[in-house]
Amino acid sequence: MKLVRYGAKGEEKPGIIASDGSVRDLSAIVSDITGYELAHEMDKLRALDPDSLPVVATDRYGACVGNIGKFMCIGLNYSDHAAETGAAIPEHPILFMKATSAVIGPNDKVMIPRGSTHTDWEVELGLVIGKTCKYVSADEALDYVAGYFVANDVSERHFQLQLTGSWTKGKSCDTFGPIGPYLVTADEVPDPQALALGLKVNGKVMQEGSTSKMIFSVAEIISHLSQLMTLHPGDVISTGTPPGVGMGIKPEPVYLKDGDVMELWIEGLGEQRQEVGQDS
Repeated sequence: MKLVRYGAKGEEKPGIIASDGSVRDLSAIVSDITGYELAHEMDKLRALDPDSLPVVATDRYGACVGNIGKFMCIGLNYSDHAAETGAAIPEHPILFMKATSAVIGPNDKVMIPRGSTHTDWEVELGLVIGKTCKYVSADEALDYVAGYFVANDVSERHFQLQLTGSWTKGKSCDTFGPIGPYLVTADEVPDPQALALGLKVNGKVMQEGSTSKMIFSVAEIISHLSQLMTLHPGDVISTGTPPGVGMGIKPEPVYLKDGDVMELWIEGLGEQRQEVGQDS
C-alpha cells in the first residue's frame, strides 16, 4: 500500500493510492496516518479495495506520517559520503535527533534560516516504526517497520558543526524535514538495502547512490537503537545520505540559495520537489 496524507497544512486527511494512481479518501476508515493507525488498523487497511473508495482531488501532500514521536537520524552512514566529508568510518551508528517541528510535506517550500550561509541537501531513506520495539536483534528488526518513505535531511552546516554541541542544532530548523509523498508499506519493499536514490539541484544531479552502500543496514540501525531506547509506533528514522552533498563539493562547497529547486527520489518510494526560500 501507498498511504498518504493530503490537503491543506494542518488539515491533512488520510488517503491511499489506487491502482490508477489516484488518491482515494480513507477518512471513513481511519482518522489519520499516525503511529496509532499503523499499530492497530493495518489489517483493516489491508482488507480494503482502494479502487472502491472515493476519489479525491488534491494539490498538496502532507508529511506521510502524522503526530511523529521521535525523529531519529543516522549520520555518516554511507562509506563514500564519509569519505567526501573527510570523516572516519564510525564504529557504531551515529545518532542525532531532528525536531518534529521541522517536518513538512514533500513539496512544501524549504526556508533558509535567518543568517544562514551553509544550508545543504541530503536525500535519505526514511522508515516508520509500526509496533513497540525494544531489545530486538537485527534478524527480527525489519518486522517492526510499518513502511518506508523519501526524506530530505536538510542541514545548516555552520549551525551543525560550529555552534558547539549536538548536530541537532543544524538539523532542526523550520522546514528542514520534508517526508513523503507516500508511506510505502514494508511488504512492498522486500529489500531496503537495494534501492537507488538521488537528488538534483536546479536540474543538475548532485547525489546518486544505492542503499546497498550503507555502513549499517536498516535492520542493524533498528536493532542498535532498540538496545538504547524503546521505539514506539510512529517514531521515524532517517538512515543517512549518499555522497554528493553541498559541503563535500571540491574545490569549494556549494550551498542552497533563495530560488533554488531540489528534486529527490528513491526507487519505488516516489519523488519530492522543494523550492527554496529565504526566511525573513
